Amino acid sequence: MAKRIRGVMFEENLKNSMGLEFVNLSHRFGYQSPNWPYFEDVKIERIHYMAKSGVLSQRITTSMHNTTHIDAPAHVIQGTPFIDEVPLPHFFGSGIVVSIPKKKWEPITYDDLEKAAGKVVRPRDVVIVNTGWHKFYEDSEDYFCRAPGFVPSAADWFIEKKVKVVGHDTQANDHPLATAIGPQRNGPLHPHLEKEYYEWSGGRDWKDDFPEWEPVHRKIFQAGIMGIENVGGDLDKVTGKRVTFAYFPWNWDRGDGCIVRLVAITDPTGKYRIERGKKF
Repeated sequence: MAKRIRGVMFEENLKNSMGLEFVNLSHRFGYQSPNWPYFEDVKIERIHYMAKSGVLSQRITTSMHNTTHIDAPAHVIQGTPFIDEVPLPHFFGSGIVVSIPKKKWEPITYDDLEKAAGKVVRPRDVVIVNTGWHKFYEDSEDYFCRAPGFVPSAADWFIEKKVKVVGHDTQANDHPLATAIGPQRNGPLHPHLEKEYYEWSGGRDWKDDFPEWEPVHRKIFQAGIMGIENVGGDLDKVTGKRVTFAYFPWNWDRGDGCIVRLVAITDPTGKYRIERGKKF
């Protein structure tokens, strides 16, 4: 029921007095955590430390889009809500983790989602997609530049099914070649991928296959659906299951996104209940 961590006793994630199971679905955040290709490194400085002050205080300098994080609509669409303006119910809820294995640059489509989850998804669900790509999460071109990704038809599926939040174990809510990594907007950040894509695709031009800049971002954000990028942790443990999700936003004024700790919660005992908020 409890474990000792650096001399202090804590209840465990999977064995605790509530009978609930908490599964971490986040990658680590901190010094030299893998970074999207044009962001600066995370900086964590000790302002006070034990030998100096008898307390530990730290200063963090980071982008809001490092490691496992959630995008606010304002990240891509001017004039839409910032992270502190999104109501709290959008950071908690029931949902599913679905397995859609994908290889390099493969699209995640409407048909993929319908086949994997069309019979089990419910309106206002959180839907997390496990492509297997979280296993490649590291400081590498393969993870950030050659990952599979959602294409516009996937956004249509999320909107049609009235999904509340989308999550996935890849680098962005869009296919990487529909971002600045490829021929879009401020790109290409990696021009050498044009020839590689031409050879991989059997002679197609990446501008023809990805003519729009971040279309999935823009479709889901306009529908009030936020997206959790770089899901990881023990994702495989809850794949194929319906669980409760909690993810904890930083209340950054006018933030275009935030780093989150994404947790899946299951109740094997069936004893847990959500309190009604009555006075006592």
